This record gives sequence, structure tokens and C-alpha cells, in this order.
Amino acid sequence: MTQKKNWGTTVAGWFLVQDGPAGQGDDGAGTEDYTYQPPSERGAVPPAGPAVAVTPLDVFKTPPPEAPGGKVDFDNVFEAAGIGAEGRDRVTRTLDLLTSLPPGTDDTVKKQIVTASLRAFNVPVDKIIESGAEELQALEAYIRAGAADVEKVTLEGEERIKHFEEEVARLRTVMQQRVDEQNTVIKSCNNKKLDVQKVLEFFGQEAVARVVRESPKLQEPSA
Repeated sequence: MTQKKNWGTTVAGWFLVQDGPAGQGDDGAGTEDYTYQPPSERGAVPPAGPAVAVTPLDVFKTPPPEAPGGKVDFDNVFEAAGIGAEGRDRVTRTLDLLTSLPPGTDDTVKKQIVTASLRAFNVPVDKIIESGAEELQALEAYIRAGAADVEKVTLEGEERIKHFEEEVARLRTVMQQRVDEQNTVIKSCNNKKLDVQKVLEFFGQEAVARVVRESPKLQEPSA
């Protein structure tokens, strides 16, 4: 198990160790470490800004491709990292050799068979290791680049949502204040109408009706 623990530090933690309970590796890190969590699910949302808690890996010679719908174009990712077709082919051929061996084959026997096959085709083992490590490095860099971008977009989005929520709350306050004001106006005007109504009732309904009909200033109230 000590050997597996060391794998994680061999190439700066690019290895994924999936042994152990609940998908955890010997170093306590499992694949769940690579699941992105929005800031709102991690606790307090920090203010949007350039500070992103993801350390980038500067390995790409050209901008790597996007992953629409989460679908990764691995060849173009490796190409962007400067890994040529020959290097990628070495890793693919070695993987094909490994997967073609019968299940349950002893690791020592696997190594002997694969090594002998590679030597027979004059494929240098060190070059395969180098290409494989380059691919791991490129994949880790791709993960980190994507995480940094998602973090930036998420923080900006959270900030905008917060701004909109504050604006909605402000508008609701203004609306409620206006409703309260109008209800106060209605109550006040109705009280005043009762006072004026006492004067008109004093002269009688028929007199009031006649004056309303004959006055060019007044409109007969609707039913």
C-alpha cells in the first residue's frame, strides 16, 4: 500500500487513487475531490472578483477546446498541451496491450508480457512513461482551467443574483409602501366625504339631485 500512496506524489497529485472505502484513495483523496461545488454549497459566497481558489497548470501551448455538454475532445486537449500524435499513440497502444490480457493476470506477468511486446516493436518504455505523464498533466491542467472558469462564472452569477434579489426586495418595499399610502388616502377621503355628505343631506336628496343634473360642473354619479 505504501507504493500506491507514493503514486499520488510522483506527478504532483495527478493520479487518481480509487482504492479504499467509499472510493477513497490511500492518501484520503477520492474521485469526489474532482466534483465541482458552487460557492453557495460550500458556505458563504465570497464577492466576485479575480481571486479564484484554483492553481492553474501552465502546460497549454494553444487554448484547449471547450467541452460542450461535458464532452471532452481528448485528442485536441493533448494537442493543445503540445503532446504529438506519436506520443499519444504510444500510450494508446500500451493501454490496448494491457486491456487485451486475460483478467486476473498477475501484475508481474503483465509487466513481462507488455515490456517484451514493446521491445519487440522497438518502443522505448521511457518515452511511453513520459507521454503518459504528459497526458495526466494535460488532463489535470484542463480540469483546473475549467474549474477556474466555472468558479469565475459562478461567483459573477451569484453576485448578479444577489443584486437582483436586493432590487426585487427594494421594489417590493416600494410597492407595499404605495399600497399602504393609498389605503390611508382612501380612509382619509372617505372620512372627509362623510363630513361633506352631512351638508348635502341637510338640503335633501331631491335638491341635490336637481343641482347635479343642471350644473355643467358636475357629473351624475354612476350606479
